[in-house]
Amino acid sequence: MNFTKSILAKILVHFPVSVIRLRYLLRFKRLPNLKDPRNLNEKILYQKLYTDTSAWSMLADKVQVREYIKKCGLENTLTKLYAVWDDAADIQFENLPDAFMLKSNNGDGKGTNIAIHDKNLLTEADIRALKDKASGWLKQKNIGALSAEPHYRNIKPLVFAEELLPIPKGEKSIVDYKLWCFNGEPYVFIVISNRKSGGEAEFSCYDLNWSNRSDLMATTKHYCLRKAELPRPKNLEKMVEYARILAKPFPQVRVDLYDIDGRIYFGELTFTSLGGMMNYFTPPALLDMGQKIDLNYKG
Repeated sequence: MNFTKSILAKILVHFPVSVIRLRYLLRFKRLPNLKDPRNLNEKILYQKLYTDTSAWSMLADKVQVREYIKKCGLENTLTKLYAVWDDAADIQFENLPDAFMLKSNNGDGKGTNIAIHDKNLLTEADIRALKDKASGWLKQKNIGALSAEPHYRNIKPLVFAEELLPIPKGEKSIVDYKLWCFNGEPYVFIVISNRKSGGEAEFSCYDLNWSNRSDLMATTKHYCLRKAELPRPKNLEKMVEYARILAKPFPQVRVDLYDIDGRIYFGELTFTSLGGMMNYFTPPALLDMGQKIDLNYKG
């Protein structure tokens, strides 16, 4: 199965437009408008096909993006980085703290990060399994081919260990505050909470004043609307300010942040959410957000 997928990816790398048109048709039952893009998905697709996305490779790299965060004066939002490896055999667990996150720098978060809560509980078999998993991450090729995201091809695969952030009291998982920004301006929060191991999670939507905007959202296979209201983050205004700084150069980007124990942590920058095939927004919401994007914008 993995061999077949690898061969398919090698072929599809040369036909990104065909990949996008087919996947879009299967998901939305219509072809995307790539000549005159209107909604958020179509404008993301247009960008990754027809514009210079070379900067995305560095900014989508979970290790390299740290330099951009520092350049923006937000080094205080970075988690502690313990070690980086290009060979899983070099991972030395004895040199790491008891708790940490093990991640790949070019992954999408689905199966490419592992939380270690207490390394002292790891057996030799556990350590071998973790190194095998990390080795698999490093060997992945043609990442992004199946979703026509060419900027991932230029990211050198790495594995790294970073600070493990605590789960907020009363929650089942860490809470992601994802700020969609258009033409350098934050617009709306998508908040992901109560994640499960299978990829399922609850989501919520709030405007910049923390008024609920669940009317913008559509339930999907993996995401369902959270029933309970999320409390207003203590650092709401500061998160908006930080997102504005980080998003300034870009027509569209999603800035992912965490607000934990009075401190904001940077998560990642996302330029091709779901590969530009988002179905968790309603069609009117996608159109509304797409109309806010000026593809010629240069912040």
